[in-house]
Amino acid sequence: MTSFAVLIEGPVLQGQSFVSALRFMQQAVVAGHSVDLVFLYRDAVYAASALIDLPSDEPKLSARLQQFCLQHQIPLLFCITAAEKRGVCSDEVKPAHGYTAAGLAEFAMRLANTDKLVQFS
Repeated sequence: MTSFAVLIEGPVLQGQSFVSALRFMQQAVVAGHSVDLVFLYRDAVYAASALIDLPSDEPKLSARLQQFCLQHQIPLLFCITAAEKRGVCSDEVKPAHGYTAAGLAEFAMRLANTDKLVQFS
């Protein structure tokens, strides 16, 4: 059994990074592997925003990621520096439920306990 850390960098509202990451994690869990953490970096931090309000016909990828991580007890971290730079997180704006602010140092320390890092840009 392999333990994975997942790094997502691409934006949640466009591109394939979130879709591909979710598919990978679902298949890894079904195959008996573990996903030890998910870290959102760069434009992926927009997913942590509690202010996302999409039309009903748009895929709610941030909510799907959140639900998957909560269901499988996977820490869902986002880079606090990237979030602050993008206005996603501040004293007035809190992250969505299930998303936890972390720094790159914490992410690096948690990587020591995983076998492989998989990156989605």
